[in-house]
Amino acid sequence: MPAQNNNAVKFLMLAILALIWGSSFILMKWGLTVYSWSQVGALRMFVSFLVMLPFVWNGFKKIEKKYWKFIAISGFLGNGIPAFLFPLAETHIDSAIAGIINSLTPLFTLLVGLFVFRTQLSQNRIIGVLIGLAGAVAIVSGSGNNIDESHLQFSFYVILATICYAFSVNVLRHRLAEVDAVLITGFAIMFAGIPSGVYLFSTDFIDKTQLATGAGFSLLSIVLLGVFGTAVSTFLFNKLIKISGALFASSVTYLIPFVAILWGISAGETLRVQQLIGFAAILFGVYLINRSSKGNEEMKEIGK
Repeated sequence: MPAQNNNAVKFLMLAILALIWGSSFILMKWGLTVYSWSQVGALRMFVSFLVMLPFVWNGFKKIEKKYWKFIAISGFLGNGIPAFLFPLAETHIDSAIAGIINSLTPLFTLLVGLFVFRTQLSQNRIIGVLIGLAGAVAIVSGSGNNIDESHLQFSFYVILATICYAFSVNVLRHRLAEVDAVLITGFAIMFAGIPSGVYLFSTDFIDKTQLATGAGFSLLSIVLLGVFGTAVSTFLFNKLIKISGALFASSVTYLIPFVAILWGISAGETLRVQQLIGFAAILFGVYLINRSSKGNEEMKEIGK
């Protein structure tokens, strides 16, 4: 393929990923209009499991026994737990704010790598982490006189989700580097998707779907979230890494919050100046991290 066409494909894939992942936060908000936060998370994971199942059905024998515990860890930390934490947070905070705070994932990935997996941090990375964390503080405290304990608590659920992502990324990099990415994704989602399905159908999910006003739209939102926000986007991101490298693919980190903000504004959400400044600080911190880590693998699987 000519270089010009290849570049066009890379930028198109990057834009599609940003649109998918950036839209996931408003899809969760729409799902919450009918379903509980736990039902939104459970349905997302169960749908993702059903989508991925055909691609990994015959792959059980391709994975060595020593890798299964790490795939399970990746499944729960990289998919399962965050799938519940985000809708829980969005019961009290705006989808745009959730999308912005999600940008902390690369920063926590470096911190987990440093303290748990003993990776090295350059001066630029340290500065980037500090600036990014300062930005997070500005965002979480950016509700002015209206801030309360509840707002802080539910903002920290998003931060906890990004920390889960950070552990998952490091497990992928340090313990599962030799395993096929599609198999990792499929079986990781399996570990979270099966119990999510069992839980989902033990609730009043069926009754709400049949009787609640607006259930069709909410159900469609969550199904789209599971199909595209988890399953399809994983395929695209893995493919983008192969044709462009991790550094280019990781630049989607910058684009996701912008899409989330646009969706939030269209839904009537508002942002304060302090929160926008915090957002800019996070982006600058991530830029410093990327600048000093060409070709690194810490940025894989950054957005959900």
